Amino acid sequence: MSVIIETNGLSKTFNGVQALKPLDLKVRKNSIFGFLGPNGAGKTTTMKLLLGLIRPTNGSGTIFGHDIVQDNINIRARIGYLPQDLDIKTLEHLTARELLRFAAYFYFKGPKQLIEDRVQEMLDLVSLSEKADRPIAGFSGGEVQRLGIAQAQINYPDLLILDEPAASLDPIGRRDVLEVMERLRKYTTIFYSTHILDDVQKVSDSVAILNKGELVAQGSIEELLAGSEGLIYNIKIKGDTTNAYDYISGKTWITDINILEKNGFTTWQVGVNDSTLAEQHLLRLLLKDEQLRVIEFQQKSFELEDVFLNLVEG
Repeated sequence: MSVIIETNGLSKTFNGVQALKPLDLKVRKNSIFGFLGPNGAGKTTTMKLLLGLIRPTNGSGTIFGHDIVQDNINIRARIGYLPQDLDIKTLEHLTARELLRFAAYFYFKGPKQLIEDRVQEMLDLVSLSEKADRPIAGFSGGEVQRLGIAQAQINYPDLLILDEPAASLDPIGRRDVLEVMERLRKYTTIFYSTHILDDVQKVSDSVAILNKGELVAQGSIEELLAGSEGLIYNIKIKGDTTNAYDYISGKTWITDINILEKNGFTTWQVGVNDSTLAEQHLLRLLLKDEQLRVIEFQQKSFELEDVFLNLVEG
């Protein structure tokens, strides 16, 4: 897969304060790339550098192979952008159709019917056709964000940059925005910033985590969710576990066993270094012991929030 965005040591300093430390990123074509970090981590600064709205202090970057400083005009023609705070107060008297028509005329000078077809296509894409001819002033926050994505997509961009597209939305609004992003996957590459970790886990292919201006992790969502602790099994047991502990802890493929006693049950967190041996033998060894009963047995799955907090908090 070809690389759409690539940065090498890209950094930015404001008044002696390094807002973004040397950043090396790679974003591949037709991926949904989640750019994570707490508030003030440098996410918006990075986006402004990529868009050419500010100039880097050091380092370099390319989009579509074009330098983000020298070839910025060529880059912008192929990008759609949704800012974090979409201010439409001065345009809220317009209908959704009128707003998209206004945006389309910046890019297309062809027959009027083709422009109208494009506007309708965007309204269908973001599920706003039924409200197309109503004033934007009456739209919900989620509907405004979906309309914002539609205007960013109006020029068939090869790259869509979205800054906190689902921030401040209720669960229904967030769900609707994520569904639009999923629909757009086949048309474009999406690079978006957020601090809503659950959303990232649902739609992203790749993730980068920024903290205090520094890149602390980058990889596929599967790689990050594997967890730094390795493979762990959660096992809930009732009965005498003394013998079981002795013979299981002695296995070479067992790295550690953490034990929690509660309400007459014993819960083990068993770390292993060989997934194949664990799958073949761990449960069988426990079931052989007639002094205990296995109530629950499952492989621990990590949530992105766990990984994120571990990385950000050190």
